[in-house]
Amino acid sequence: MARRIESLILSGPAGKLEAILEEPEDAEPRECALVCHPHPLYGGTMHNKVVHRLARGLRRNGAAVLRFNFRGVGLSEGVHDRGHGELDDAAACLNWLRDRYPDLPYTVGGFSFGSRIALRLGCGLGTAARMIAAGFPTGRTDISGLTLCRRPKVFIQSTHDAHGPKAELEALFETLAEPKRLIWIPARDHFFDGALAEFEQAVFGLGSAAAPKMANG
Repeated sequence: MARRIESLILSGPAGKLEAILEEPEDAEPRECALVCHPHPLYGGTMHNKVVHRLARGLRRNGAAVLRFNFRGVGLSEGVHDRGHGELDDAAACLNWLRDRYPDLPYTVGGFSFGSRIALRLGCGLGTAARMIAAGFPTGRTDISGLTLCRRPKVFIQSTHDAHGPKAELEALFETLAEPKRLIWIPARDHFFDGALAEFEQAVFGLGSAAAPKMANG
C-alpha cells in the first residue's frame, strides 16, 4: 500500500490554512495526530526538519498525521498573533482532523513554539489522548495550566538546548501533574543537530496514542 499524502487548504479563523495530511504506508490509521511547527517569525514552517521527523515517527506508529502552516506562513492567510491566533489555528486544524477520523484516539504535538501551542491546546480541551512537546522553550512560558493538566504529556529535549536548558526543563517538569514523561536526546543544539534519527526513534518508541508508554526514560 503506497503512503497516502494530501495537500490541503483548510478553513481557519483568519482565513485559509495550508496543510499536509499523511497516512501510514502499510495499514489503515490506528490514531491521528496534529503537529505544530516552530515560531513563524524565525523561519518556522511545517517543513521544518524536526517537525518532519516528529510526523514520521508518529506515522510509523500508525498515525494519520496533519501538519499545517500557522497564519501568515506559506500559503496560510493572516498575520502572526503572538500565540493567541496560532492556538485558534491549531484548534481549527484539530477539529478538521477529528472530523476526518472520528473514531480514532489522537495526539497533539509540536516543536519549540509549536510545543507550547500543542500543550495549551491539549490541556485546554481536556480530552487529548497524548501531548508531545519537542524542544520545549522554558523562557517566558506561563505553565500555570500545565501544572494541573492530567492528560498524558511527553517531553523530548536535546541535552544541549539553549532555549530549554536541562536544569530549567527538569525543574519545570517536576511541577507538572502526572502522567508525564521526559526523554533526553544527546544532540548538539535546540534543533537536535547530529541526532535527528535518534529523535525520530524516540518518537516511534512512544507507541500509539491508544496505548502510550509513559514510563520516564
